[in-house]
Amino acid sequence: MGEYVKNKKEMNFSSMDSLKPVQKVINEASAALNDKNRTIATSAIPEVLAGAVGAGAGGAIGFAALYLGGPIVGLNAAGIAGGLAAAGALVGGGMAAGIAVLAAPAVLLAAGGVGLASRAKNRKLKEAKELYYKEAIKKQNAIIKALQNESRRDKERIDYLTSLNNLFKAAIRDLKYDLGI
Repeated sequence: MGEYVKNKKEMNFSSMDSLKPVQKVINEASAALNDKNRTIATSAIPEVLAGAVGAGAGGAIGFAALYLGGPIVGLNAAGIAGGLAAAGALVGGGMAAGIAVLAAPAVLLAAGGVGLASRAKNRKLKEAKELYYKEAIKKQNAIIKALQNESRRDKERIDYLTSLNNLFKAAIRDLKYDLGI
């Protein structure tokens, strides 16, 4: 077994939205299995089948340091100037350097928040891919069984089930790649 693809540019399904077509095929397969008269023409996806937080906390820290950091506490001009100068002195600078010092917590926490949110989002995407992969295999097996059982039915129904099977082949292949299977 390979490794889960982590680079979004290399993924076949790089977002939850990109998985929507797989979900539509799974839903269509469920409908197909429940309605033996369903064909491409009566399908919900005929054209497809036919073609087979950290910034807030960081800002608060910077604001508190500005408010309380200078020799004159408060948000009047002297208090702000004193707070910026005191913060700037931490890195050997003046008021201008103080702006960077006070902005740093907001930037660092925002970056950390984005990183945490990204990791959580990627974990959910991987879990969704695993779920869709298992469901696609299950539905594909049911479609293959229906094809075998309905081999004497009309050509439209057989074409419909064959189209679904082909879509599942492609979805399963792409999900296997992303999941490193």
